[in-house]
Amino acid sequence: MTTGHPLQARQRLIVAMDVADRAGLSRLCKALAGSIGMAKVGKQLFTAVGPAAIELAASEGLGVFLDLKFHDIPNTVAQAVRAARQYGVDLLTVHALGGNDMVAAACEERGNDTKPAIIAVTLLTSMDAGDLRQLGIHGGPAEVVERLGKLALDAGADGLVCSGREVARLRSSFGPDPILITPGIRPTGSGSDDQARVVTPAKAVADGADYLVIGRPITAAEDPAAAAVAVVEELEVT
Repeated sequence: MTTGHPLQARQRLIVAMDVADRAGLSRLCKALAGSIGMAKVGKQLFTAVGPAAIELAASEGLGVFLDLKFHDIPNTVAQAVRAARQYGVDLLTVHALGGNDMVAAACEERGNDTKPAIIAVTLLTSMDAGDLRQLGIHGGPAEVVERLGKLALDAGADGLVCSGREVARLRSSFGPDPILITPGIRPTGSGSDDQARVVTPAKAVADGADYLVIGRPITAAEDPAAAAVAVVEELEVT
């Protein structure tokens, strides 16, 4: 197996800060600072709090994964990347379904800077083969993810978001360079919630994932910091 990038267990952990307000975000960031690598600022949080969410997470020493899945005409996406750069985010997402020109425009706007890494979303982890059939998309989830992944990487993307069930296939196909980020992670004993394609943290990393995105199993825990530490410890013994 071709493995991913060498990272400490704590660095691999990205927590989805899907909270409704600044106060909730502040509590989580303070609780998790030092236990995780990055905070994911997604649509729910960004809509509720705005760019202040990025600044607050960074002020607690957390890296920021801006997961807004930019998907629009190339010029609009390029301008969105330009706006995001000023906040110093580490990673940001575009949607591979936007096509070659859109992904390339995002990468060109980022230029030669090391940040943000442009990460292409392939297929949402809530979707399965039945959803693809409804949409008229040919092939099963693994095939579609690989096809979209190749398109995005050829256009200059630094990495991909993919389910843990596709990580091994993508790592084998694309080698060690792309950053692979895996959502839909559920620690042993957790429910799947509304995710259709889930794996455990240890399995995802063993298959070549670089970063793991975990939300409710940590954020909804009675002790979020303890839940995060449990994931890190699981990774450290694998």
